[in-house]
Amino acid sequence: MRLNFQFSNLCGTVYRQGNLLFTPDGNSVISPVGNRVTVFDVTRNKAYTFPFENRRNISQLALSPDGSLLISVDEEGHALLVNFARQVIVHRHDFKERVRTISFSPNGRFIAVSVGRHLQIWRTPGRVLEFAPFVLYRTVPGHFDDIVSICWTKDSRYFLTAAKDLSIRFNALDPNEDFVPSVMTGHKDKIVGMWFAKDGKSIYTVSRDGALFIWSLEDETYMANGGGDGEKFPKKKKGGGARDTNKEGATAVAVNGSRRRFVRKWRIMQKHFFNQNNAKVVCASYHSGSDVVVVGFNSGIFGIWEVPDFNHIHTLSISQSRVDTVTVNASGEWLAFGCSRLGQLLVWEWQSESYVLRQHGHRYDMTSLAYSPDGQFIVTGGDDGKIKVWNTMSGFCFVTFSEHSAGVSAVEFAKRGQVVFSASLDGTVRAYDLVRYRNFRTFTSPSPVQFSCLAVDPSGEVVCAGSNDTFEVFVWSMQTGKLVEIISGHEGPLSAMVFSPVEGKLATGSWDKTVRLLDVFKRDQGREVYNVTSEVLTLAYRPDGKEIAVATLDGNISFWDVDGGILIRTIEGRQDISGGRSESDRVAAVNNTAGKAFTSLCYTADGSCIIAGGNSKYVCIYDIANTMLLRKFQISHNLSLDAMLEILSSRNMTEAGPLALIDDPDWMSDVEDRIDKSMPGVKRNGDFSERRTLPQVRSRCIRFGPTNRTWAAATTEGLVIYSLDNAMVFDPFDLELDITPETIEEAMQSEEYLRALVMAFRLGEKPVITKVVQVIPSGDVTMVVHDLPPKYLDRLVRFLVEFMEKSPRLEFALVWSNAVLTHHARYFKDRTVEYAGTLRALQKGLSSAYEDLSRVCDDNTYQLRYFITMCDRARAKGELVDLVEEEQEEEMDVDDATPDGHDGDLDGDEMDEE
Repeated sequence: MRLNFQFSNLCGTVYRQGNLLFTPDGNSVISPVGNRVTVFDVTRNKAYTFPFENRRNISQLALSPDGSLLISVDEEGHALLVNFARQVIVHRHDFKERVRTISFSPNGRFIAVSVGRHLQIWRTPGRVLEFAPFVLYRTVPGHFDDIVSICWTKDSRYFLTAAKDLSIRFNALDPNEDFVPSVMTGHKDKIVGMWFAKDGKSIYTVSRDGALFIWSLEDETYMANGGGDGEKFPKKKKGGGARDTNKEGATAVAVNGSRRRFVRKWRIMQKHFFNQNNAKVVCASYHSGSDVVVVGFNSGIFGIWEVPDFNHIHTLSISQSRVDTVTVNASGEWLAFGCSRLGQLLVWEWQSESYVLRQHGHRYDMTSLAYSPDGQFIVTGGDDGKIKVWNTMSGFCFVTFSEHSAGVSAVEFAKRGQVVFSASLDGTVRAYDLVRYRNFRTFTSPSPVQFSCLAVDPSGEVVCAGSNDTFEVFVWSMQTGKLVEIISGHEGPLSAMVFSPVEGKLATGSWDKTVRLLDVFKRDQGREVYNVTSEVLTLAYRPDGKEIAVATLDGNISFWDVDGGILIRTIEGRQDISGGRSESDRVAAVNNTAGKAFTSLCYTADGSCIIAGGNSKYVCIYDIANTMLLRKFQISHNLSLDAMLEILSSRNMTEAGPLALIDDPDWMSDVEDRIDKSMPGVKRNGDFSERRTLPQVRSRCIRFGPTNRTWAAATTEGLVIYSLDNAMVFDPFDLELDITPETIEEAMQSEEYLRALVMAFRLGEKPVITKVVQVIPSGDVTMVVHDLPPKYLDRLVRFLVEFMEKSPRLEFALVWSNAVLTHHARYFKDRTVEYAGTLRALQKGLSSAYEDLSRVCDDNTYQLRYFITMCDRARAKGELVDLVEEEQEEEMDVDDATPDGHDGDLDGDEMDEE
């Protein structure tokens, strides 16, 4: 069995905290998900997560203007510099302090980072590996509190900084001796956002109290002696002294040996207020192209205003919680919103007032998961009572069921048909139809109970669920929906149950340290009981149905022979799964194995190995025959979670307990969140409902995919998917540094058409791609397309769509399209969801070309028919005219004939008479 599983994707969590970003083309949204980064491609309907991890939860993201470099900064100031296209870490850097905002300059040469009260400007590192790529350019002081916002001018020469001291400062990247930084004050609350207007002559600022100020420039005069600032004067009139103007707009005039400087100051010209029922502004964004300001409030409402006239365009409530971040794409059409409390990510098209993307993760932990029989879908259940179905190829959730009123304890896919079953603590078992997306069957018990486990027989005729409180097994008929039987026997809460894959035997495990086997279709047969060493946590049948694995609370996995009813072997896995010391543990991680046990098991398809996970950061794969650990995966390296470190630092221990568990009101940004709303008297022993806790990393459920090439785990971080199929396709042309139009021309001249085409795609210039495609002979198209790496199929198809629209060589484009669909049909079919948008665009282009060509052909046909008809009519008319002329000539010949039989010739006398 291959064990080189690699991280593939992260589903179930779409947004945690931090800022959202749009890619330069405006088609993808970059979202921080815990300590990872997820990219949602809106146009192609696909989501993928980068394989790297930050040390802690990401708080800030920044993308270079050309989209090549990405910087992710965590809560403690540790940053990762990433090659965005290749998803590879280029460098790691520590800013030594929490970073509240970070921004690339518009020309991409500098990075502005707020580190406490100072602004650090760093040179942008290159795309190659260097020993020390981060070089500090300068440090800008001036503020008296932490800087919270940064804004650059379009020419990257000046920038604005806003801090918690309610002041805004205007600084230059390279100031000279005559430059005077401007300080703007006037806001009464924290500045949320600030931007330069389209013309660069105005500044828009938005504060948390809902105020929008518009600032403009005014000139003032200062007397400077020896370079120092002196007395302030009115504006200088014309004449009197030599004038010297620098590029920052400050003018120096020499008067009696002194220098009088004219400094441009920013003044408030207009004040506007949003007035949204005392709602506080949490986030704001500005799009210079359309001159609109988008504002998100703590009431879950966002609004759009046009500036500088302050015209209200639109207001909409998108969430019951506050909107934490908002951003606008390059075209100004799409708005992206993030709500951290609900785990919600929205992309809204404000002109058509419709959702482009709407994704919700589970608000609380995932509890269970199940693969569909074909492996295309994964269904998950969570403590929030929601059931979500995810597409494994696209990474999107396409349907959510919210009929349960309590946490979901188990989910299962039917072996036949598009049916999902779920058991919940609300006392119901529900069946959902994935064709019509509805709950078509609900199973209940005679008395209210809480269901903790679920099992569906392979035929799909019987549904079973176990209870926590009555220790009974309830059996329903799928066809009628009625309760068939109630099976008792266990003396403790049921923790797991599973049907045999080949027969109707049901295995149930309980906290009474027993495993019972019974046949639900044959009531007269006896029940087999297996006594284990500790409380049963989970069960798993081998695919052939001849062996059953039992995980117990003592950390062991025991394997039982179903036919003989004997214990075959035991794996002691407590030492394998143990690791990580919690903040509240008083024992070192090496000596603390309490509570470390497997809570989920799953066999491989051949039954030779088993994967196990539980209350730990590790997932283990064992060889059953040799009872040997084959590989151990660490599902997360996020230090923001509890029980991640093996050794705790004594510096974080205080007299009141661990520093990470002490309530710190400063971590809550809003004042209303820090208000003590507890009842009088509860502070005597501590208000346990208001304490700050860290989530502990664990895997609640683990399942192998039907093909055994993937496995998924429902963890604290979300739905983590590992796969043997590497998503990154190796391309040797990516290693070449001399990809230029000249080298592409040389490849075309040497008739290396495939190499020239790939290099053109790598270069990305459309004129070069068009030239290469048109140079390739029609007879070589089939061979070139056959050997083309699959990585470039998407680019080729999209190019063909544009080529058919603009080029008159329609037959040439059809030859390319036919070759692509002929040689790569299987690849497209296996990735239907991934290439759905591309193939749909190709179909649309072919249909459009067909319609245009049909219209031209029809017009030509009609014209030809008209010409033929007219010719026929003319010919018929011409024949008729000829006939009439012949008849007239014949009549004239008859009239001219003489009565005496002469032939009509006149003699000389008659001619003389005439």
